[in-house]
Amino acid sequence: MSETQASKAIPLEANSPYELRVNLGRDMPESDVRTALATGNMGFLHSFTTGSAVDGPGVRVVAWTTGCQWRCLYCHNPDTWTMTNGIPVTLARATEELRKYRHGLKVMSGGFTLSGGEPLLQDRFAAKLFACTQQMGIHTALDTNGNLGERLSDAELETIDLVLLDIKAWDPGFHRHLTGMDLAPTLAFARRLASRKMPVWLRFVLVPGLTDSPANVAGIAHFAGGLGNIERVDVLPFHQMGRFKWQALGLDYTLGDVSPPTNEAVEQACEQFRSVGLKAY
Repeated sequence: MSETQASKAIPLEANSPYELRVNLGRDMPESDVRTALATGNMGFLHSFTTGSAVDGPGVRVVAWTTGCQWRCLYCHNPDTWTMTNGIPVTLARATEELRKYRHGLKVMSGGFTLSGGEPLLQDRFAAKLFACTQQMGIHTALDTNGNLGERLSDAELETIDLVLLDIKAWDPGFHRHLTGMDLAPTLAFARRLASRKMPVWLRFVLVPGLTDSPANVAGIAHFAGGLGNIERVDVLPFHQMGRFKWQALGLDYTLGDVSPPTNEAVEQACEQFRSVGLKAY
């Protein structure tokens, strides 16, 4: 199992995380895909982004994996749902890509964030990449919906300095409507991280008319406030920057008429998190 010449020719760095990328790994035999997932010696990446200031502390390099089992109604990167839309990248190539930025990341108090898609669909690749990154002295962060958190052992969690945990909604029925998946595994992973006193940044997407009800925000805030390890909450305003991808992929996008939340609405949500003692931005 190895990268093809075609995949090696595809630049890992994208112009932006919103760049549409499809079918970049479609020529890889299914047996090789299964081997990659089992061994972690190869992963499937949408792209690398450099210079991010919103995916963890400092200035960061972000690797965006492909493959996601959730179908969030407001997803801005639906091209990352399918694993073989990504570039097949060996662990060695991904590690060398990070090595290029090692010095600069340390100078800028930054690090490396693995996002997606859902990185833990490629849990063996994620675990090995975090271990290699930590050995280089680079700060590591995992951005995840937490649904597959049980795939990481306690020892593997030790290679992750920070978890960016996405909690989409509080009511279990509404969460399934919003994402297509159950809420319980995410909450279980959050409690596990809390029991280990692992630093967590909570991420919550504020969508007018969908996730912005005071009861929804209050439920998440009350849960997060009781964990004891939430360093900050990022209230992320909904946007339409990924709408063109739904159209290009022939997907039914139901939020075409939804506007981003006002600054006042974002501040109100932040205040609900602050009311339980959390820092929110």
